[in-house]
Amino acid sequence: MTVGEAADCKAYDALIALPERAPKALLPDKGYDADAIRTDLAKRNIQAVIPGRSNRRVTIEYDRTLYKQRNRIERMFGQIKINRAIATRYDQLAASFMSMVHIAAARYWLKFVHAA
Repeated sequence: MTVGEAADCKAYDALIALPERAPKALLPDKGYDADAIRTDLAKRNIQAVIPGRSNRRVTIEYDRTLYKQRNRIERMFGQIKINRAIATRYDQLAASFMSMVHIAAARYWLKFVHAA
């Protein structure tokens, strides 16, 4: 969502506007640790599972167990990006790109189904 060296938290407004229904919790990285974001999430009744930045004076408490689940999502994206077509985004149409993402996700999912 952001280009180059832009801060991730600048994409918060676009990110929070995406879902059709509000999530129960938001699990972003430390880049989203801002008081304005935490206030907005509280107004929306969304749990902020955001670790505090190292330079924050007051330690922020968050659900560490829930935050560890974020690792699964990060690993899945890492596996999907192994596919060259997705990592380099050769497709010019959004529908073509999403088709490749679906195929890559299905291939990733099949590894787990076959193992079970």
